Amino acid sequence: MPPPTHFEVAISSVERLVKEEQSYHREIQQQTDKIKKLETEKSEDENREYLLKQERLALEETKKVLPTLKHKIDEAVAKLEKALEEEGKRGSESNVKHITAAKEAIAKAKTAKREIA
Repeated sequence: MPPPTHFEVAISSVERLVKEEQSYHREIQQQTDKIKKLETEKSEDENREYLLKQERLALEETKKVLPTLKHKIDEAVAKLEKALEEEGKRGSESNVKHITAAKEAIAKAKTAKREIA
């Protein structure tokens, strides 16, 4: 099997970053749910306040990752769009399967960027 082309690597990079963004959003939702649960609990647990503080800190740290991730997605999409343009110039030699995959990856990335904002 031949090594992946630059175009395939660019597609994979965008897809990986989109999955990473989705993972962070799931993590944020889980942390938010956990904080709400701790806040509504009527427990006399001594560690409750400490746990609540730790969960809030973890949530803030997770949220801080998103702007950097958005920038990485922007860069990866720009590289992929350039590679897509180059692939399109190949005319009949273009790999339609890769072009389709690239367009789908770009669409997913643009959706992910809207969710970050």
